[in-house]
Amino acid sequence: MSAHLLLTLPVAIPLATLVLCALLRDLPRVQRWTSVAGSLALLAASVALLAAVFDGTVLATQFGTWSAPFGITFVADLLAGVMVLITAVMAVAVSVYALVDGARERERAFFHPLYHGLLLGVCGAFLTGDLFNLYVWFEIMLIASFGLLVVGGTRAQLDAGVKYVTLNLVATTLFLIAVGFLYGLTGTLNMADLSRTLPGVENQGLVSTLAVMFLIAFGSKAALFPLFFWLPAAYHTASAPVVAIFAALLTKVGVYAILRSFTLLFAGDAGFTGPIIGVVAALTMVTGVLGAAAHFDVRRILSFHIISQIGYMLVGLAVATPLALAGSVLYVVHHIVVKANLFLVAGAMRLAGGSFDLKAMGGLHRSAPLLALLFAVPALSLAGVPPLSGFWAKYVVVKSSLDAGHMVLGGVALAVGVLTLYSMVKIWNEAFWKAATPQSAQAVAHWKAAPRTRLAMLLPITGLAAITLTIGLATEPFIEFSLRAADQLLVPASYIEAVLGQEASP
Repeated sequence: MSAHLLLTLPVAIPLATLVLCALLRDLPRVQRWTSVAGSLALLAASVALLAAVFDGTVLATQFGTWSAPFGITFVADLLAGVMVLITAVMAVAVSVYALVDGARERERAFFHPLYHGLLLGVCGAFLTGDLFNLYVWFEIMLIASFGLLVVGGTRAQLDAGVKYVTLNLVATTLFLIAVGFLYGLTGTLNMADLSRTLPGVENQGLVSTLAVMFLIAFGSKAALFPLFFWLPAAYHTASAPVVAIFAALLTKVGVYAILRSFTLLFAGDAGFTGPIIGVVAALTMVTGVLGAAAHFDVRRILSFHIISQIGYMLVGLAVATPLALAGSVLYVVHHIVVKANLFLVAGAMRLAGGSFDLKAMGGLHRSAPLLALLFAVPALSLAGVPPLSGFWAKYVVVKSSLDAGHMVLGGVALAVGVLTLYSMVKIWNEAFWKAATPQSAQAVAHWKAAPRTRLAMLLPITGLAAITLTIGLATEPFIEFSLRAADQLLVPASYIEAVLGQEASP
């Protein structure tokens, strides 16, 4: 395939699926399978894209016959390619899971068009090579995610939706203001062109100020300290498939934007922004894990753990060595799989146990042993227990921190890992190990009487658990890939050349 087609398909497929699902609203069964087919098509396109960049090639294309830096640019390197691929994997898993348990209620609220609209925005954000178009993809994500968040129409969901949209609009406005200042300063918004232009700006103090503004704007999207409060206030109100795709992708787009902008655009400000990112990463880890330890609702516990784990991903950027950035890349991929899987498991736990409240559940290791096993895999991986994927991701992050002399960051990461294990053990003890409650005993009967529902739920959960085990047991190729992706981030010459041509110099 041509580079233009490879870069267009991950956006064109969700857009086409969105339109088809909207037109098929009166045919719910056809709409569901169209949604699944669209997700599978996105997976095939993402595999082809990653295969094309796997050897280190950077693909770029311009739309509208305008050459860079004036046209709309799409770029894919190793990081963008793997992010699009993992997005497609999550799309398939969640679309299968969404076939049951409240499917009709969600479909009446345009779940499938909104779902593929969200995938459209996410893939566009990963592939865009222009800051203004990154803002556009953020807006598409915001519209779709707000619609998905309030699908049930309950008072709690509407309240959460207002909080979610308010903060995101403030962050997006700040981002747009920063983009305006950056354009006024440099005359360009193409990221490859900015990488060449910003080091030559006379007023480097203003550049550093803009770097902080971008960190705040992207940090709110990523739920960094102290801008994370919208996430635990909103995520626990959504249905299982919605919160699973949110947990997998929304905050990771913010993390991706931070990694991309602070290696490609603001690498020269590392001495100023690096310590700030390090402090924010440590506080994000600590506040997130403490919030999780204080709750007994499965969704709230898992929501706070999204926050704590985002801190690990930014440790690599704060340390800024090749190994540290490789740890960030590996951690992002591992966490997307594990966190989405845990929310899918939580949805199955509600059906089998009758509640999201740990105090109302019990005995699931006897009544639903397969579910207990499938919970253990992502839960232990999230806590960093060897030999699962989370252990290796944490190991690389902590080792790179200690090697570079960042003892506090490494120590905080280790302590947060212990507290994460505490939270996972709490869920196990309350929901699976203790004696069954009357409510959970009654719910299990309905769970066992619905084989189709069990199959649709457990199939994607099993597939994601298999990915977690594969990363953990065959780690070397994943670490090698992460190291190569980190090298491309730290040395962006191939990225700049792919966008601007061979005559461009970093």
